[in-house]
Amino acid sequence: MTKPDSPLRTFAAATTVLATAFAVVACGAKADNSAAPAAPGSHGAHADRPSAPPQPLRAGERFVDLKMAEAYTPAPPAGGGTDEYRCQVIDPGLTKTAFLTGTQVMPENVALAHHAIVYVVPPGGAAAVREQDAKTPGPGWQCFGGTGVKGAEVEEGEATWADTWAPGATETLFTEDAGFKLEPGSLVVLQMHYNLLATDGRPGGSDRTAMRLRLTDGTPQTREFDTFPLDAPTDLPCTAEESGPLCDRAASIADVTKRFGPEVGGTADEQLAECGQSAPKPGDTQTCDHKVEAPMTLFAGFGHMHLLGRAIKVELNPGTPSAKVVLDVPQFDFDNQRLVKLPSPVEIGPGDTLRVTCTHDAGLRKRLPQLSKLPPRYVVWGDGTSDEMCAGIMTVSPRKS
Repeated sequence: MTKPDSPLRTFAAATTVLATAFAVVACGAKADNSAAPAAPGSHGAHADRPSAPPQPLRAGERFVDLKMAEAYTPAPPAGGGTDEYRCQVIDPGLTKTAFLTGTQVMPENVALAHHAIVYVVPPGGAAAVREQDAKTPGPGWQCFGGTGVKGAEVEEGEATWADTWAPGATETLFTEDAGFKLEPGSLVVLQMHYNLLATDGRPGGSDRTAMRLRLTDGTPQTREFDTFPLDAPTDLPCTAEESGPLCDRAASIADVTKRFGPEVGGTADEQLAECGQSAPKPGDTQTCDHKVEAPMTLFAGFGHMHLLGRAIKVELNPGTPSAKVVLDVPQFDFDNQRLVKLPSPVEIGPGDTLRVTCTHDAGLRKRLPQLSKLPPRYVVWGDGTSDEMCAGIMTVSPRKS
């Protein structure tokens, strides 16, 4: 979450951020926002939609081709279902600093690959990632909504969300002389969402996904992209038809703390203080104002929530004559968390406010296979499938004045 003393907090010491966007594909988005979004894994096989070819290299750029260390055969979770989220560690082998200007994910088994997220972990988090990989049987480890590795998560500021992929996705390249700085010793964590619906929940063959990084050495004039995360609390009560011990906020926070530790468990109350709220305001929609304390240029952003997310918006200077919506996702789709480029860069600085607003829907719990068998809960910020987040993750570049 965003710390009040760090308005331009990067997700990693080696700052990389979302360099590739989802193509706009109908993978669960609904024309009617009152309808339930399609559940992860409910969209069927995508074998007829391979990854689109990358755009040609530009002056000074080069491709670096990477691949999962070994093939992995996805399997359904022990509790049933047809979806597996699996993280794999990939070493890009960088020996000098480079700027990341594009990423392309290329699954081998497109019949099972539903969507993917690429996280870049800076050198300081590499040991924790390697330890997690080593202690887990088989290649990689189970994960959802993040890397699942303490010290190498996005929201704790130790990793960055570097790419998202869905079938048919293409590179999204910025036209400015700018990129995402990548330091030697960084690792890539590839989170694959495998869907076994086409195989009736049984293992359906292996996959060894590859990816292609577009790198450049940059010039003295190359601007470095940073990440400005804008979080808001999640205080989503149970519906009127639901009841149970976890429908109590304190009990739910205690459960999050038990599952993920006190750092994650304390987030719900810490966010209230950071957002200037003296007490939680239970409801579907939550908001938080973030003061801009350093001059920067705003280029793009994307919204991140979990399975109960409905909509997310980021506004610049709301309620003033200069108000501007810089990110608007009116129909959030967990499987299509795409980067949205601004029509043109926006200069922001001290005195400006960025407001993030998220809407969640507890009623979706009964309609999503991944959640329907779980006990109802008062939903707060957490890393799990049944928990939620609200984050407007903005791509910016610092300015000297």
